[in-house]
Amino acid sequence: MLVGLALLAALAGAAVGLQLHAVNHWSGGFQVEAKIPICKEVDGWKVHLVFSVDVDTLECWVGKVAKQTSREFIVTNQEYNGVQHNGDTLAFTFLGHGTGDVDPDIEATVEGMGDCAGGTPGQTLPPGQTRPPGTHAPVTAPPNTGGGTSNKDYADALKKSILFYAAQRSGKLPANNPIKWRGDSALNDCVVGGWYDAGDHVKFALPFGSTTLVLLWGMHIFKDGYAKAGQLDEAYDMVKWATDYMLNAWNPRTKELVAQIGDGNDDHHFWGRAEDMTMARPCMKLGPGKPGSDVAGEWAAALAAGYLVFKEKGDTAYATKLLTAAESLYAWAKANPGTYTSSIQGAGQFYSSSGYKDEMCEGGVWLYRATNNQEYLSAAKTYHENAWAWALSWDDKKVACQLLLFEETQDAAYKQEVVGYMDGWLPSGQVSYTPCGLAWRDKWGANRYAGNSAFLALAAAEAGISTAKYRAWAIEQINFLLGDNNHDGGCFSYAIGVGTKYPKSPHHRSASCPDRPAPCSEANLHASGPSPQLLVGALVGGPDQSGNYKDDREDYVMNEVAIDYNSGYHSSLAGIVHLKATNNFPPTHNKCPCKA
Repeated sequence: MLVGLALLAALAGAAVGLQLHAVNHWSGGFQVEAKIPICKEVDGWKVHLVFSVDVDTLECWVGKVAKQTSREFIVTNQEYNGVQHNGDTLAFTFLGHGTGDVDPDIEATVEGMGDCAGGTPGQTLPPGQTRPPGTHAPVTAPPNTGGGTSNKDYADALKKSILFYAAQRSGKLPANNPIKWRGDSALNDCVVGGWYDAGDHVKFALPFGSTTLVLLWGMHIFKDGYAKAGQLDEAYDMVKWATDYMLNAWNPRTKELVAQIGDGNDDHHFWGRAEDMTMARPCMKLGPGKPGSDVAGEWAAALAAGYLVFKEKGDTAYATKLLTAAESLYAWAKANPGTYTSSIQGAGQFYSSSGYKDEMCEGGVWLYRATNNQEYLSAAKTYHENAWAWALSWDDKKVACQLLLFEETQDAAYKQEVVGYMDGWLPSGQVSYTPCGLAWRDKWGANRYAGNSAFLALAAAEAGISTAKYRAWAIEQINFLLGDNNHDGGCFSYAIGVGTKYPKSPHHRSASCPDRPAPCSEANLHASGPSPQLLVGALVGGPDQSGNYKDDREDYVMNEVAIDYNSGYHSSLAGIVHLKATNNFPPTHNKCPCKA
């Protein structure tokens, strides 16, 4: 019997261990790819590993390693990957180091899981792993969402979406700016930095906050997806550009928040590079007598989520700055209820707010997560709305509030609201579908709405709600965006630069301009042919309800791009890379699969 097996059984609830074997070994070390089936809901996991030979050290990137003896190690979850669901596969790679050509037998057991995680009879074990002697086939097996395959390079699409956010940067660009056709711009703004909203050059606070929160939410739950894609550092740089701007836009002493920079009408009369702007850039603020708890609540949520992300990164000083700003913003928002469109003249012409309860609910939940202060959760509940959202969007976050509250309370009423929303989006629900299967909510950013609901579905699946069904539906939506459609003969990606066929004429001023010093004017808007600059990673608005699409810069309905258009799609990509990395990619069935 292996050394330590009796102790292991006692600690792990008498579970039968899963036998693991090295996929590679050499003088001084070995590599193991562990794939352990999960058969119950888990919030925090601990895997006991017992080796048949002495092992000096162990390295594991998705877990924390603690050495018990020379032959026993314990791997526990990181903060971001502790939740595992019934039907998941806990997959991770580790390296061991010892003396000589080390090729040990290994027994792995998940503490508290019972017999099933050590090889429940009847479960299909991953290749290269065998059940220990004495186990027998059961009558039924737990659900398994793994085993799907895909020819999409989701990691590449994620990398390119990060480049889109780099192309939207305003202010003084860093030395490592990857977008060579972009330079410093809007250096005299009242708050320098941030992202331009879309193909224009205004900085609108409500879609800005919504975008930042969705990106940070995705980083919080799918950090390993970024790591697997080799984009984790780039993702930190991406969101820090946004959170730095938010810190500078809020003055806790004067209680003033810059909520818009630039006049939408003046800006839209200018077609040219951001670097060449000469029009006035008015600074519009919320503050005493000018409420905007929709913007402030959303920004508080984003900053609190940023606290969790950067704290997990190890940057505690920066994380603390974000949390301090989030708390002061939320306190001001509670004390000054109202929508920002009632305070800023003309804002409603472009991004009119329908209310503030959903944003205040989000802010309360994320601050509760950051502080464990029960008062924030209580506040969030008071802002909760028992209604189904039309979509998850820059304006409507009711379903996000409902999902977040369910995660924190496990109250079935909140869960039912999320299920009701998803029922409306799944086939046979209220949302229309194009012939190739895009859930088509509206002509203005059809791809955006599908991407946002795909992310909501993946987040709900992580929370244990209809895990297999929601994962498959979400991936099918992203697959459509990345080529599982019939446009242009099929295999057409609506994300620029992804795949071999994609839009080349987005409605984007700077991308339509040739390299400087060549002039750029409205003539470039009307010019035929591809834009001179490739706006890599941008997700265009998308097809009409019949699935028709035209790559035409002047058609700003189908070809608009925007920071919020990419956000849900972007975080969905991280979630899908996470599913592939953990062997939880489900079978999918797109109507018009790309054959390339």
